[in-house]
Amino acid sequence: MIELAATTATGPTPLAAFDHALRRIGVGDVNLVRLSSVIPPGSIVAQRDRVYTEHAWGDRLYCVWAMAEAKVPGTTASAGIAWAFRQDGSDAGLFVEDEGSSPEAVEWTLTATLEHMIAGRNIDFGPIESRIVTATCTDEPVCALVLASYQSASWRSDAAVPAAAMALTDRVMS
Repeated sequence: MIELAATTATGPTPLAAFDHALRRIGVGDVNLVRLSSVIPPGSIVAQRDRVYTEHAWGDRLYCVWAMAEAKVPGTTASAGIAWAFRQDGSDAGLFVEDEGSSPEAVEWTLTATLEHMIAGRNIDFGPIESRIVTATCTDEPVCALVLASYQSASWRSDAAVPAAAMALTDRVMS
């Protein structure tokens, strides 16, 4: 299952607002690994208020995200992700992400991009779905964040770190 969560947050700086948004959706203590926008076969996109995938401090979280910031009072930040599934029963599909200064502009870009991506594949896809969030800066910078979490993996796992690299690391640390 791919969990899709969205939020807005504030902070004294744009980066602090981004961190606040990550913490609000439950992924503030992991390393984000950005993926391109292909949804693997057998997937379900579950819209949530936060990411519930189990992870430990420092784990890798494989995800697609859109993040927009606004730091001038009166300006707006919008971020969104859109997706569509193939109609061949595979439960495979495509994500697209965008950020901008209005939800209408983000929605237009998401739809136009995904329609173009679908047209170039000669495969039937179902309807386009999307999730967009918007925040307006009043006094502190704001962040609008939409994140699709595929899965997490331990930072140090046998599958992720070849044995030769582990041996080298062990020698260096001795």
